[in-house]
Amino acid sequence: MRPMTRTGTAVAGAALLIGCVSAPAASQSSGSGPDARVLVFSKTAGFRHDSIPEGIAAVRELGAGHGFAVDATEDAGAFTARNLARYDAVVFLSTTGDVLNDTQQSAFERYITRGGGYVGVHAAADTEYDWAFYGGLAGAYFQSHPAIQPATVTVEDRSHPATSGLDESWTRVDEWYNYRSNPREKVHVLASLDESSYTGGTMNGDHPIAWCHDYQGGRAFYTGVGHTKESYAEPALRQHLLGGIRWAIGEARADCRPENGYRPLFDGTAESLSAWRQAGPGSFELDGDGTLTSSGGMGMLWYAASEYRSYSLKLDWRMASASGDDNSGVFVGFPPSDDPWSAVNNGYEIQIDATDVPERTTGSVYGFRSADLRKRDRALNPAGEWNTYEIRVEGERLRVWLNGVKINDFTNTDPARSLRDGHVGIQNHGADDRVSFRDIRIKELPERSVGTMPPAPSAAPAPAGVPAPAPGD
Repeated sequence: MRPMTRTGTAVAGAALLIGCVSAPAASQSSGSGPDARVLVFSKTAGFRHDSIPEGIAAVRELGAGHGFAVDATEDAGAFTARNLARYDAVVFLSTTGDVLNDTQQSAFERYITRGGGYVGVHAAADTEYDWAFYGGLAGAYFQSHPAIQPATVTVEDRSHPATSGLDESWTRVDEWYNYRSNPREKVHVLASLDESSYTGGTMNGDHPIAWCHDYQGGRAFYTGVGHTKESYAEPALRQHLLGGIRWAIGEARADCRPENGYRPLFDGTAESLSAWRQAGPGSFELDGDGTLTSSGGMGMLWYAASEYRSYSLKLDWRMASASGDDNSGVFVGFPPSDDPWSAVNNGYEIQIDATDVPERTTGSVYGFRSADLRKRDRALNPAGEWNTYEIRVEGERLRVWLNGVKINDFTNTDPARSLRDGHVGIQNHGADDRVSFRDIRIKELPERSVGTMPPAPSAAPAPAGVPAPAPGD
């Protein structure tokens, strides 16, 4: 262990069912070769972790099992523009101290700004203290740590591929870093430490331990776990590391914008559903990991406790069908009613169905405006994986982000509807449709002082002669 400081189920009625190397990088690829390639860099100029060989072996095994090649090096000479261009991401695996010279740093900066990926593991935060670009990329620098001990990790984002397979609480043994600054305002925090679960935490109860962010054109993921040799044999840690790599190489999508100021409308507990009501037939099943899944219909689960005027609504969703043909949606701007057709006729639906026509497919304002399909297709994770919507309503303007990418911008011009006030809800479309939801949260925004916003050029109702849109048909 290093020095303590250094440089280096049913609810009554129709509501819910509760159920349910020291040489230049050498390729480890074989055959025709995978589509992606990752470089593991583990040079140390300070404390050296004896778990580095286990970490390299784990990344190689993950690559072999999931379709990306892995090279490993401790030679900083690998950091040239030409060599780095071969890689989709570079993993800094428990590097310490000053490991790159000025020329190598410049090459790595160009690599990131041209869209490269960075994965920092554990002591990657104990690296390059005098290189401001790297400090911003990693997100925070190491300050100190207590003795190795068990602690509880609180998973804050359960849609990112690095954390989607974890329980809300993850208890394990590691060496838990304190950081010189809290990165929360600049990065998207995926998981944090419960400082009450161990001794030696110094971050005043807000202790991020894993995060991601888009950084100057590139992608950066950092996790503070991985000190011990035993860590790299843990299935949960391997899945965590794999998800971070998959996101960094661009294989999986996630919203990695900083997220602050949201409060939960549904937090995965039955208690948080007390403010929700089921309109129409069918229901939602709540399982033990805090996921709601649609069942039967056509109905809608809506938040009855409050109407909202100007807000950002975020939620995570996943389709079950391998074909992506499950059907659901998120309704906004509708009056209170136990009839789901009231939301159809008075509000707007943000569709979830990857196989329908453009104005009725995932990301569309259903029946009114298609998503930008090119951006949508690049941002969309396949069926079986989690996606995140942000639906932002300001005045009569409605914008949609999918996994952090803006895919729709719609302005209401229909005098019979208004986005300026109303409820929010999620749809259970029918017996054959299974769509799951997690972590529904909202952030109320300052109201604009302007009147009705001018219409967007292509924001228009459905063409004449087209029947009124049914909810998700």
